[in-house]
Amino acid sequence: MVRTPSTMVPLGTLAPDFNLINVDGRMVSFAAAAGAKGTVVMFICNHCPFVKHVADQLTSLGHDYLAKGIGFVAISSNDVSTHPADSPEQMVAEAEERGYPFPYLYDESQEVAKAYHAACTPDFYLFDAGRKLVYRGQLDPSRPGNDLPVTGSDLRRAIDTLLAGGPPVADQIPSLGCNIKWKAGHEPPYFNP
Repeated sequence: MVRTPSTMVPLGTLAPDFNLINVDGRMVSFAAAAGAKGTVVMFICNHCPFVKHVADQLTSLGHDYLAKGIGFVAISSNDVSTHPADSPEQMVAEAEERGYPFPYLYDESQEVAKAYHAACTPDFYLFDAGRKLVYRGQLDPSRPGNDLPVTGSDLRRAIDTLLAGGPPVADQIPSLGCNIKWKAGHEPPYFNP
């Protein structure tokens, strides 16, 4: 397991669009997943121990904030030829088991991950209603094995600040997780294993 930090894209970056297949077979775009007040885009997968560590909190976040106007979408971009546990079929089972209340999309070409400069799983992005990036970083300080509770505190604080009309949270710490499993020869320029 390679511990990879997120790339910390500049705040204010506009959310790249996408149109990817959901676990229910529907195509979902950024606009379809977006909330009236903001949108959380998460790059996750099924097999990563960092994602497994926080997956139940992702479900809780969705339940807590969807009704408040925050949209959520999860995207898996891993190469399934080398990581079959992340296949679309396994994504369906994962979404059902976790009770994800948001779309879980498959980025087969990995172009969406590249457009977002996603580097790890999990990787979190919060965009305001105008699709401008206001937060990118960790869910909270908890990691597998460090005995800190999974609370979602960092992302929750960023969402609460956005909902209150405040400026972006100043203290943003990169997420940390397994690197996205890029297809051989298709690694983005920012990939640093």
